[in-house]
Amino acid sequence: MSALTEHQAREEMCRVGQSLFARGYVHATAGNISVRLDDGFLITPTDACLGFLDPARLSKLNLQGEQISGDKASKTIALHTRIYAAAQQFDVHTRCVIHTHSTHCVALTLHDGLINTAVDTRELLPAVTPYFVMKVGHVPVIDYHRPGAVPAADAVERAILHYGQQGTPIRAVMLSRLGPNVWHDSPASAMAILEELEETARLVQLSAHPISPLSQPQLQELRDAFGARW
Repeated sequence: MSALTEHQAREEMCRVGQSLFARGYVHATAGNISVRLDDGFLITPTDACLGFLDPARLSKLNLQGEQISGDKASKTIALHTRIYAAAQQFDVHTRCVIHTHSTHCVALTLHDGLINTAVDTRELLPAVTPYFVMKVGHVPVIDYHRPGAVPAADAVERAILHYGQQGTPIRAVMLSRLGPNVWHDSPASAMAILEELEETARLVQLSAHPISPLSQPQLQELRDAFGARW
């Protein structure tokens, strides 16, 4: 799709933020949304509630990450710019990043068996449903770091490059104990990724029994029919 104008991007960020807040995907002042423009970035201000954003007060930064207008930018712009730089190597249309503290996703990272294993082998969820495989794909888990820590951004960049180089580009990472970052070509598309991810995590949390992932023949069928990158 064609890139949004700055005016369209401001309106869409506020619409998506309000929708996520109204449906419980974000709470209080948790979470942030950014859009990459041709001449810089828009991002939600620090400590802003996504349910009550003002298009005129969104933070705007130039391509060097320097703020030029709006309220004070969220500190997560540093991570978002790293995501854009890495993800656009595999999808040039990457234009929006959304971060939330989605309840069921975070809950899955609180188990000792997940937290203390090696980063390169950890993913948040197995291939449990066809739409999770088709719409979201692999979601590597990043070891816990304090919010805004540079090592977390380094690890996210490494994960994006690792999966992309092996032919399975990703659209989401999970920051342990914090929440997911998802990206796509627009706020609406990124929101759809987040919704599918959180609802899949909720299904796993609600299951009273161990979940069997899709088989390799079933995954191959999704690759052949829909181009699933799994």
